[in-house]
Amino acid sequence: MLPPAARLAARRLLGIASSSAPEAAARRLSPSPISYAAAGCSSRLFSTALNYHIDSPENNPDMPWEFTETNMKKVKEILSHYPSNYKQSGIIPMLDLAQQQHGGWVPVAAMNAIAKIVGVAPIRVYEVATFYTMFNRAKVGKYHLLVCGTTPCMIRGSREIEEALLEHLGVKRNEVTGDGLFSVGEMECMGCCVNAPMIAVADYSKGSDGYTYNYYEDLTPSRVVEIVEMLRRGETPPRGTQNPERKNCGPAGGNTTLLSEPKPPPCRDLDAC
Repeated sequence: MLPPAARLAARRLLGIASSSAPEAAARRLSPSPISYAAAGCSSRLFSTALNYHIDSPENNPDMPWEFTETNMKKVKEILSHYPSNYKQSGIIPMLDLAQQQHGGWVPVAAMNAIAKIVGVAPIRVYEVATFYTMFNRAKVGKYHLLVCGTTPCMIRGSREIEEALLEHLGVKRNEVTGDGLFSVGEMECMGCCVNAPMIAVADYSKGSDGYTYNYYEDLTPSRVVEIVEMLRRGETPPRGTQNPERKNCGPAGGNTTLLSEPKPPPCRDLDAC
């Protein structure tokens, strides 16, 4: 007698086997019945985009896509760093450049263009673009706000920072605001643990020539909303720590130890001391 879990698995397997292969595959790969099209959205949910690609009017292999003349010069400069038989080594910087040019995300047509440039099958570029979370494969805002969710930032209030952003902008995580200006995502440790909590802002508002990627640290829910409104007005918020008592990564209120220049060793050759 099979245990209940095994009987349930067997029934499911028999159900799949009794269906025709194309129909079963279609059920497994098709989106939820409450699809993005039924919801009146122009693009599907971001979580779906992370799993697989579905052609849409704004993201399909038949779209015309090529690097601008200025960026093509950058592509040639990127390729000059590698031997001619290792052009594929330039896929990552070229994907980054394509993302900057395309407003913060990389359509499949751009991946195909890069594959043609480096002389590899498109799947080789897809493999890279789908592996690294730095590449967005669905639309993001002109200002993509990335909240650090790793333990030090979480302990210092990163969840409250994200909640303040989502509530203020009226979106869910990875959704884009109606005006196309903002989206909120999460990224794991960005190396500013001492100034937690923090966010990074990828600014695609000026295209690839004006692209910036800045850190804003020591945040509070009210301060992160102020930063958003400064960006909305076209202003440039001060980067780095938002704590007026700090200087860079130094302690709030100034040093309490190492108040003078450290003494050098009596001689450089320690074995001779």
